Amino acid sequence: MEQVKVIVALIIAILLQWSLRNVAEPLSYIDFPLIIVVYASLQRNSIRAILFGTIAGIAIDSLSGGLLGANGFSKTLVAYIVSEIARRVYLDNLLLRIPVIAGACLLNEFVYFGMHRLLGQHLNAPLVETIAYTLVGTTITGTITFLILEGIFSENSRVKRRDFFTTRRQTRRRNPIRLGRRG
Repeated sequence: MEQVKVIVALIIAILLQWSLRNVAEPLSYIDFPLIIVVYASLQRNSIRAILFGTIAGIAIDSLSGGLLGANGFSKTLVAYIVSEIARRVYLDNLLLRIPVIAGACLLNEFVYFGMHRLLGQHLNAPLVETIAYTLVGTTITGTITFLILEGIFSENSRVKRRDFFTTRRQTRRRNPIRLGRRG
C-alpha cells in the first residue's frame, strides 16, 4: 500500500512540476519530483528508488521539451547515491534528512548542468542563481513534504501497531508480604 502512495505522490509531483511553471516563475525553482525521489530513496529500496528516479526524470524531460535524458540521468544518479547512503547511515530523523535533500538537490543540479555542457547545449539561466534558488526552494518544500508524507504513512502504521499489540488487562497482584496478620 505504501508503494501505491509513493507512486501517486510521484505522479502528483510530476504534474505539479509541469503545471506550476506556467503559473508563477518562482515556483519553477522547486523540484517536486526530486523530493519524491529522495523520499523513495530513503526507504532503503535501491531498485525502486532508481526506477522512480528514472521515470520522474524522463517524464520531466519529455514534458519540458529540453534535452531528453539529462534529468533522467541526474535523478537516477541521485536516487542511487541517496539510497546507498540510507542503507549505510541511519537517516530516519527529519533533521538528518534536511541535509540529504539539500545535497541531493545540489548533485541533481550539477549533473543536469554538466550533462548540458557535455553535450554542447547551452542553458539560458545563470548557473549560480539557478542552483541557489533551487536549493532553497527544494529544501524548504522537501522538508514540509516529508512532514506531510511521514504523517500520512505513520498514521496508518500506528493503527496497525495498535491493533497488533493490544494491551492486555492486568490482574491485580496479591501482596506476598502480609504485615500484621498471622495466620
